[in-house]
Amino acid sequence: MVESSPRRAIAIWLFVVCALVFAMVVLGGVTRLTRSGLSIVEWQPLLGAIPPLNEAQWLALFEKYKLTPEYQKVNLGMDLAGFQGIFWLEYFHRLLGRLIGLAFALPFVYFLVRGKIGRALASKLWLLFALGAAQGLLGWLMVASGLVDVPRVSPYRLTAHLGLAILIYAATLWIALGLLASKPQAADSTVGLRRFGLAVTGLIFCMILSGGFVAGTHAGFAFNDWPYMHGRLVPEGLYALEPWWVNLFENIATVQFNHRLVAYLLCLVIPIYWLTARRHRLEARTRSLFHLLLAMLALQVTLGIATLLYVVPVSLAAAHQAGALLLLTLALLLNHRLRSRESS
Repeated sequence: MVESSPRRAIAIWLFVVCALVFAMVVLGGVTRLTRSGLSIVEWQPLLGAIPPLNEAQWLALFEKYKLTPEYQKVNLGMDLAGFQGIFWLEYFHRLLGRLIGLAFALPFVYFLVRGKIGRALASKLWLLFALGAAQGLLGWLMVASGLVDVPRVSPYRLTAHLGLAILIYAATLWIALGLLASKPQAADSTVGLRRFGLAVTGLIFCMILSGGFVAGTHAGFAFNDWPYMHGRLVPEGLYALEPWWVNLFENIATVQFNHRLVAYLLCLVIPIYWLTARRHRLEARTRSLFHLLLAMLALQVTLGIATLLYVVPVSLAAAHQAGALLLLTLALLLNHRLRSRESS
């Protein structure tokens, strides 16, 4: 059992880790959008923290990049200055990953040594540590998939990498919120609302995963009209690939169409969730969170449409990715409040 006095300190530490993971997800999106992710062709967890320090080291890295399919098929003729431009984005992306590891591990060791973390909480934090290590390995496996033959990473590995990052973020946030909350005392009258909230949260997670496949297949650069797709509500070639299930993950038309469908479903479900909540006696702060969730949905849909119509500019696409994470954050906050505070 964690004593009440260090609970707040541990929660603040975990909130800081959440903020870093949030930044990591957004920076990862920028790295992908600028085609910077394949600029570093080696995985060196320790030595990789040191950037090139002289021209000879820069040239050595550039020569390794020239052997990749991305250089040969996409960036042929790029000069050293151009390479440095994409290198630094990927470097800072990896550096932020290392910073997150240290930001988690060092306070974790400190709290463990001081005996401030009980057995139950320690088990959860060890699991987070394991997931973080797996995320680093998965990130490299994702990059490695783009260094052979095709100059882009596997959409399956990219989506798995994104999904695991979101899972780590959500789990860290949930644990931190639990440390600040009192013992759960939710009333029976909110059971249905809480279940509804879990469904909404799951649907948002599915939307993020479908967005991962949109990113991995570059589907956002096709069908740049709305509400139609090349003038049709249902695009041609929706299930042109065999076997049929491959279309769900690799067919550009199907991938974008499904992402739109999940967004439309959220546009139906979240307003119903909001209306359902109005029939319950909820605290003012909880009601405010419901309003924010509805407003964030409107903003996120607007960002998504604008990103599509303007053919995926980096600024709009990064904001759209951040918006998805904010939408998930609000859903998680609501789930936690409904679970631990509400009364009829």
